[in-house]
Amino acid sequence: MHGKGLTVTIISLILLVADIYVIQGIRGAFPKWHFLKSRKFAVFFYSITVLLIAGLYLSVYVKLGVGIRAAILLLFFLQLITKTVFIMFVFADDVRRWVKSAFKTLPKPVDKDSDELPAIPRSAFLLKAGLLAAAVPLGAMVYGSASSVYDYRVRRRKLYLRNLPKAFDGMRIAQISDIHSGSFYNKKAVAGGVDLLMGEEPDMVFFTGDLVNDMTSEMRNYQDIFSKIKAPLGVYSTTGNHDYGDYCWWPDAAAKQKNFDDLVTTHKNMGWKLLMNTHERVKVDGEEIGILGVENWGELSRFPKYGRMDLAVKDTDDLPVKLLLSHDPSHWRAQVLPQYPQIDAMFSGHTHGMQFGVRTDDFQWSPIKYVYRDWAGLYREGNQQLYVNVGFGFIGYTGRVGILPEITIFELKAGDNPDVT
Repeated sequence: MHGKGLTVTIISLILLVADIYVIQGIRGAFPKWHFLKSRKFAVFFYSITVLLIAGLYLSVYVKLGVGIRAAILLLFFLQLITKTVFIMFVFADDVRRWVKSAFKTLPKPVDKDSDELPAIPRSAFLLKAGLLAAAVPLGAMVYGSASSVYDYRVRRRKLYLRNLPKAFDGMRIAQISDIHSGSFYNKKAVAGGVDLLMGEEPDMVFFTGDLVNDMTSEMRNYQDIFSKIKAPLGVYSTTGNHDYGDYCWWPDAAAKQKNFDDLVTTHKNMGWKLLMNTHERVKVDGEEIGILGVENWGELSRFPKYGRMDLAVKDTDDLPVKLLLSHDPSHWRAQVLPQYPQIDAMFSGHTHGMQFGVRTDDFQWSPIKYVYRDWAGLYREGNQQLYVNVGFGFIGYTGRVGILPEITIFELKAGDNPDVT
């Protein structure tokens, strides 16, 4: 059993053992509900955990779509969080009972021939409070579905590049990622997000993959909206793992290929320059930088490795700055850092921040960090940088909690970052 499988097994065993404690707490909160003491309830309660554990094993060992995997992982962690919160209250109640049993002066036993002390009942109020507190994550998910999925936020970063030509100093680049048009259900809200992006008046725009969930036809009602994304120096895009139609059934290989060909045409029709293992030179006032793009390349075996860095960097040695568009951030540490030191910065998406977590200016956390080392924001190794955008759209879970849809605006600056020593 490999490392991840062993970790899943340990967590699963802990969760099953915790269920024994949790079910006691639930029964203590409602002592008069006889159904909670029945075998049927116990089977129902434990079955939920067993099904989620089975789903977790499938997500580790079977090639599932990233949306399905994200949904399973989210539900698993949500269950883990809610039970952990409730267990804290159950444990507090046990401490109360232990202390009361040890220190309270007890009346004489009713049965003078018995040495047993009367049992101290659980506090139904305390346990009900625990259930209410444990329900907060569930409430957050419901709220996220209703209010956060189209709550687009602009995140601003200064991107320092040592060899940046003077003509590009101060230039503004916008990045969006993971549109997943097949998940949208509010065209007006999506248009509002595009208007927010265009209101920033970027000089260039990067799109880092996953235009659709599976089929190019998903863009039929949204192509007109995303065609409004324009920039003086161009809109550059690349493909993500979902763009190849690998996660749905096709009658034959020709149908699948036509779907991908249609996707390429859609990028062209929107006026986006799709970079598939190639590069473009961007010239301003006689000076140039390179925009490179590769097809999807993911370190995890379940994701395709179509990217060809050797082709993308060909004939770029003379360019002082090279910016790479690559959908999956695992590509950075697995191949770009060790083999392509000439890449100054890479722009990715893919993780969605799992659409669940906490993200502030000074702190961020999501369960996805246990799958991806680099999952949101800016990362640096030596003179190379990676930015991971958490996505414009959504997939799997129809909502976002704490990790809001993102439009990133970069201001290019020449020189070293003054905040990095």
